Amino acid sequence: MPNILSPNGKLTIEEIAELTRAKPRPGDPLGRRIENVAPLDSAGATDISFFDNAKYLAEFASTRAGACFVSPRFAASAPSGPVALVTAEPYRAFVAVALALFPAALRPSSLFGASEARASSAQIHSSARLEASVTIDPLAVIGPRAEIGGGTLIAAGAVIGPDVCIGRDCAIGAGVTVLHALIGDRVIIHPGVRIGQDGFGYLPGPRGHQKIPQTRRVIIQDDVEIGANTTVDRGSTRDTIIGEGSKIDNLVQIAHNVSIGRHCLIAGQTGISGSAQVGDFVVMAGKVGIADHVKIGDGAILGAQSGVMADVPAGARWLGSPAQPVRDFMKGVAALRRLARGQKPEGGGV
Repeated sequence: MPNILSPNGKLTIEEIAELTRAKPRPGDPLGRRIENVAPLDSAGATDISFFDNAKYLAEFASTRAGACFVSPRFAASAPSGPVALVTAEPYRAFVAVALALFPAALRPSSLFGASEARASSAQIHSSARLEASVTIDPLAVIGPRAEIGGGTLIAAGAVIGPDVCIGRDCAIGAGVTVLHALIGDRVIIHPGVRIGQDGFGYLPGPRGHQKIPQTRRVIIQDDVEIGANTTVDRGSTRDTIIGEGSKIDNLVQIAHNVSIGRHCLIAGQTGISGSAQVGDFVVMAGKVGIADHVKIGDGAILGAQSGVMADVPAGARWLGSPAQPVRDFMKGVAALRRLARGQKPEGGGV
């Protein structure tokens, strides 16, 4: 299948070896040119692939790739056709080449492609302050007193509210709305994201539910990436914060007053309830649910569909709903299987 993006030139095997520090097999042609990346089973003569899992040994043996990264333990099994590039981390080297060939794939780009930096149909308030080299696509709206740093893209139909500050070299995707927010440098926000709207705050009473004012901001630090159709509510009593370098998938809900640390990974359909605190380098797999006011320690890993209702210690690995340490969860699964087979649980009992 053709690429949506065109490669940024071609790389010789020699250039790839220098870029990745991989070692070509003696005698392989260093002048061969590579212009694309592909999996083993569909790669062609100008593609590069990688192999580091014995599960795909058959595909490796029959690949038509022009070059292939391979880990040392499989180097002797490399077929004669591709240039074999030996490296301890084949996939990391493969990604490095992909980055070199397709740098434009790292962030949303202008959907309009106009030569002018600011489309005539964009609505920019006279009090907004935009540095040079800001790109504004058609139908974008920039509100009063908004500030946007140089090198930033505001894609088609995006709305930047009053007093919002966006740093340099950011990409704000099509249809994004950003309100009541401060955004750092090199932040990527994919299409359809909603930032800074009301948090879900109501005070129940006999006459109904009284809305609680949401008066604080969203603060997104440098190098954060937020996937399509994710929502980040503004704070009610304190700012909602996303720490530098954190990466958030599509369709994630982050509620008011939440604090997320640095370099976290949060997968799709995760929901983080109000005032939860997430430490640095936390990993959340898909469909994790975090109860309000829960604290997640640094480096914790939460498995898919975990329902977290209590504080999680730093470095812990939890799973299940309600979530619990992985070892306890697996013991429970094993006990249920024994019961299903008519066996008694370990240690006796009913």
